[in-house]
Amino acid sequence: MKKFIISMMLISSGSVFSQISADTPMQENSKWTFGGGIGLGFGSNSAFNLSASPRVGYRFTNDFEGGVLGSVSWQTSDYYKSTMFGVGPFVNYYFARSFYVGANYQHYFVDYKDKYYDYKYNTEENALYLGGGYMQRIGNSSFMQLGLMYNVLWKQNSSVFSSGLIPNIGFVVGL
Repeated sequence: MKKFIISMMLISSGSVFSQISADTPMQENSKWTFGGGIGLGFGSNSAFNLSASPRVGYRFTNDFEGGVLGSVSWQTSDYYKSTMFGVGPFVNYYFARSFYVGANYQHYFVDYKDKYYDYKYNTEENALYLGGGYMQRIGNSSFMQLGLMYNVLWKQNSSVFSSGLIPNIGFVVGL
């Protein structure tokens, strides 16, 4: 069931990206924004990571946007397997159409299995990311965002994350 849900989220996030052309101008009166990011990683011990983070936003003004951000991540290696889902609100403030500052709150649901010790656990964790970055125009109303966020709720000894600092790359259509 979890594989089906992950597959459906990846397909739906991919279809959101594929239905909006970067070179087609959006209607001037449209205040909705769409975007997100997709990640892929490989590591030692046959480690593999696949993630997607679709987002839908609304421009309250030309420089202020808020919305909902979701995330799904699937990781596996010779020693462990985990699935993580997250959802929460975000806000971004844009200035000079080249930079942004933002915040987003995520509530994560984590399912982890240690293959070596045959140990399983489910947990939940909250994250409040604060940060900002640079935006590069890639079309009439499309941008690539490069940024750095820090989870101010991160605790070294009790978090499922290895660090509170998160680099991010994403795309936004409709700004």
